[in-house]
Amino acid sequence: MTKAAEKFKVSGSYLARVCSALNVPRPERGYWAKLAFNKAPKRPLLPESRPGDQLSWHPGGELPQVPKPRPATPASPPSAMSRRRVTGTHELIREAKGHFDRGRTVEEGQHLRPYKRLLVDVTASRSGLEKALAFANDLFNALESKGHRVIIPPFAERFSRAHVDEHEEIPKTPRGENSYVYNRLWSPDRPTVTYVGSVAFGLAVIEMSEKVEMRYVNGKYIRESEYVPPKSTRYAEHTWTTTKEIPCGRLRLVIYAPYQGVDWVSTFEESKRRPLTSDIPAIVKSIKNATASVLEKVKEAERQAELRRLQWEAQQEQWRLERDRREEAQSIKESREQLEQVIQAWAKAVSLEQFFEGVQARTQELPEMQQQEILERLRLAREFVGTQNPLDFFRAWKTPHERYVPLSMQGSGPKQEED
Repeated sequence: MTKAAEKFKVSGSYLARVCSALNVPRPERGYWAKLAFNKAPKRPLLPESRPGDQLSWHPGGELPQVPKPRPATPASPPSAMSRRRVTGTHELIREAKGHFDRGRTVEEGQHLRPYKRLLVDVTASRSGLEKALAFANDLFNALESKGHRVIIPPFAERFSRAHVDEHEEIPKTPRGENSYVYNRLWSPDRPTVTYVGSVAFGLAVIEMSEKVEMRYVNGKYIRESEYVPPKSTRYAEHTWTTTKEIPCGRLRLVIYAPYQGVDWVSTFEESKRRPLTSDIPAIVKSIKNATASVLEKVKEAERQAELRRLQWEAQQEQWRLERDRREEAQSIKESREQLEQVIQAWAKAVSLEQFFEGVQARTQELPEMQQQEILERLRLAREFVGTQNPLDFFRAWKTPHERYVPLSMQGSGPKQEED
């Protein structure tokens, strides 16, 4: 492990964690000593990956938290492993309560907001937290008992969480449709999902809220039903009432397809008379029955995504060709304008040279004293104008293809470029 870790520039213990996260078998302690005496166990095969498994890692990449091992249980036959009765505390629930308890400060009776974002998708108040976690644990164990794995998927899955509404009476205008409502509810970085075969279903447990008449008394709100007016009317209390949405203790389970472009949601709610735990068998059955429908929607979403990709590529190609035509036309225009400027500069240079030569020829007819004066002034004029070699102007001219090479000529080989 130490030698292999050098290749990735990490420690041997870190690479051991990588192997555990990727479910890659590695030699246990004492393996090499046993191997020296031909007593080492046979090297196991690489196990087949399951839906939701992280399949790759690179230096600097994310390393998922490996769950703490459960107490050892008697070995079961391989055929029974996929459908065994699962009990106890699910690994996603095991340390969740502590993170919720140590979260951000919220008003009394409001939904908790933990700091940790890679956490089981449960939203509840402090008084409703244990009930919500207990229901989630029972649901997860029931799904696992049917062979449906429940995990927080790796980042590579690119799953998205559906909108989860906490109102017991959902508003007529859904959030996000022609309205904006600031939502202070906590939400995880990644959804909690269960896999039925290779199809993933998102699971979100939330404690619903209800409208309650509240009274403001001594700096805090209490339920109007809990308010006891003072016996003495000598000193009147400064109070008022208002309506607030507060957690009601009843749970809602939102099941959804976490795939991009797939709109499928199913909800289960508990009432004052019927707890949600009694619906767990029906919930598990409904998830399994929806697999075929969701799979069809996933395939259709992938087909639509592929069509959008092809349309986007076609649009990009069209814009590229249009830009190429503009660049080619602009290079022709600029080349023509520069050539006209070269011709004008050439004509001006020839005209100046003819003028200077004419002046020098005329000085031959003047007396010697005047010749010296004129020749001196001619020298100063030449210096003032500078050298006017018409070939320099022509060398500076650029052809259209020297300014821009059209796409039709790009990649046609060195010979074309040299031409």
